[in-house]
Amino acid sequence: MTRFDLSPLYRTTVGFDRLASMLDSVSGFETDASTYPPYNIERLGDNEYRISMAVAGFGNDDLNIEVKENTLTVSGEKASEKEEKAYLHRGIAARSFERRFQLADHVEIKGADLKDGMLHIDLVRELPEKMKPRKIDIGEPKAIEDRTATV
Repeated sequence: MTRFDLSPLYRTTVGFDRLASMLDSVSGFETDASTYPPYNIERLGDNEYRISMAVAGFGNDDLNIEVKENTLTVSGEKASEKEEKAYLHRGIAARSFERRFQLADHVEIKGADLKDGMLHIDLVRELPEKMKPRKIDIGEPKAIEDRTATV
């Protein structure tokens, strides 16, 4: 695998440390452990998203959803079975997992729902008023001259 040296990026940018760190973290290949559980990311609208994860066998008490510093962490830990069962085939994974998602700025969690073995996490991007596009009115030339004359 070719590895890129991002140190020049750190030297010539200010305030993009998190972006460079994300590029460093995603440069590795995914292993089998990082592909479990499978998930989808859907775009529901201009500023609405949904993450759906297949978590068959996990209940509400087995799952933990946490947001910290623009990182959404979904983890699951199955309680150990009290009685040992004799499986002829065990295809439903019940192993613990932790899945992390990097969230863009101003993305908030609306809610989460567990139904039919699928965990759905709804997200919305809410821009602050000062970051929304706004129209700037162009003043009359006479009004601009009057303001500069009084200053």
